[in-house]
Amino acid sequence: MRAEATQRVALVFSLLDANGNGVLDADDFTLMGDRVVAAAPQSGRAAQDAVRAAFARYWTTLLGELDANGDGEISFEEYTACVLSPERFDATITEFAEALAALGDPDGDGFIERPAFHALMAAIGFERDNVEALFDAFGPTADDRVPVPVWAEGIKDYYAPDKAGIPGDRLVSGAGTGDQLVTGTAV
Repeated sequence: MRAEATQRVALVFSLLDANGNGVLDADDFTLMGDRVVAAAPQSGRAAQDAVRAAFARYWTTLLGELDANGDGEISFEEYTACVLSPERFDATITEFAEALAALGDPDGDGFIERPAFHALMAAIGFERDNVEALFDAFGPTADDRVPVPVWAEGIKDYYAPDKAGIPGDRLVSGAGTGDQLVTGTAV
C-alpha cells in the first residue's frame, strides 16, 4: 500500500467522523449526507436522495465488511482495511462518486462549476486551499468548470491504494505542495 493511500484514508476517516466521537457510526453518515445535500440546494430531489442513499450504502458496506468486533462502530484500525482490500468497496465507492459528482451538476450540463465544487467539498470538511488545488488539478475549462466524469473518476482514484500522484493527493498535502501530511478536521 502506498503512503499516499494511507494519508488519504486517515483524512477521510477524520472527515467522516462527523459527530467527532472518534469512531464511525450510522449517525456520521446521516450527518454528512445532510451537510452535503444542504450545500447543494439548487440540486434536484433525485440527486439529493441519491447522495443520501450513497452515504447510507457507504455506511452499511463499512459495517458489513469492517466491523470486526460487532459493536456497530468502525474504529480507525478497522477502517484501514478498506485500503487493504479495495475490491470489496468498488461498487460502493462508484455509487458514492457518481452521486456526489451528479449533485454538483444541478443543471445537468455535465459540468461542475467551481462554486458548487467548493460548497460540496467544504460540506465534507476539506480545507479551502486543498479544494482549490484539487479543482485546478482536474484541468478546468476556460469557463472554470470540470466535467462530471472527471470528478467522479477522481473520487474513485482517491480510494485506490495503488495510486500516487493523483489529483486527490492535493487534499492531503498543503495545497498540492506536499509539505503537510494530513489536513482537515471533522466538521
